[in-house]
Amino acid sequence: MTASGTQAAPLSALERLDSIFSAIAGRPLGLFLDYDGTLTPIVERPQLAELAESMRGTLRALAARATVAVISGRDLPDLERRVAVEGICYAGSHGFDIAAPRGARAAPPLPLATLLELDAAERMLRRSLGAIDGALVERKRFSIAAHYRQVHPERVPAVHAAVDRTLGAHPSLRKMPGKMVCELLPDIAWDKGAALRWLLQALGLGSESAAIYIGDDETDEDAFRALGTHGIGIAVQERPRATAASYVLRNTDEVELLLGRLATLIPPR
Repeated sequence: MTASGTQAAPLSALERLDSIFSAIAGRPLGLFLDYDGTLTPIVERPQLAELAESMRGTLRALAARATVAVISGRDLPDLERRVAVEGICYAGSHGFDIAAPRGARAAPPLPLATLLELDAAERMLRRSLGAIDGALVERKRFSIAAHYRQVHPERVPAVHAAVDRTLGAHPSLRKMPGKMVCELLPDIAWDKGAALRWLLQALGLGSESAAIYIGDDETDEDAFRALGTHGIGIAVQERPRATAASYVLRNTDEVELLLGRLATLIPPR
C-alpha cells in the first residue's frame, strides 16, 4: 500500500470470492458498477458499446437481491437507454447527474456561466481537433470528451495540446484523463467518489450495509478511495497498475463471471 492509498498488486477477486462473500453475507448490499470497460468491452467508438443480453440478465437478477447502481461518464439518458434495467440507479456524467429509484435526483449546483463556458470550450475544441484524423469530440451535458483512440500515435500529442489550450482559455473547467480520452468538466469538488457517497446516503446504505464498486478507469479511483475500508473496490485491469481497489479482474468476461456468482450466492430480497 502506497502513501496515496494505492496497491501495486491487488489480488484476483475471483480467487478471493469466498472472502468477498464472507464480508457481505447477511448485510444489505449496494453494488456500484462502471459501464464502459466494466459492463461492456472498450470499443473504437463510444456509440458501439452495447450491453450484452447475458450481462443485462445478470443485472436484473442482482437487482432482485441488492441495490444496484451504474455510474458512468456517459450522459444519463444514454446510460439509461443502454443498460435498460428497471429498479436500479443511474449516475451519468461521472456522477454529475444522478437518477435513483423512486424519483430521487441529484446534481451539483452549477451556475449558468459554467454551462455557457462548456459550450464555448466545445466550439474551440472542435475547431482545434477538426484537422486531426480520428479525433472525436463528444459533448455531454456536463462535460466535453476528446477521444483519440483512432488517432495516429504521432498525432496524439497534438490532441493533448488542443485540450490544454482549450483548458487555458476556460479556467472554470478542469481536465480529467481516461482511457484514450481527455475530458473537460466543471472544476468543482464532485466526482464518482462524491456521487457514490451521495448514493450510499440516499439509498439508506449506512455502516451496517456492504458496498462493492467495480470499475476500470482512472475516474473510478475516486470511488475506490471514497469506499475506504467500508466497502470493497474491484479494479478491472488488462495490465497491472497501482490502484486503490482491494481486488482486480482482468476483463469484462471476468466481471460477468463474478456478478453471476454473486447472483447465485445472494438470496432474493
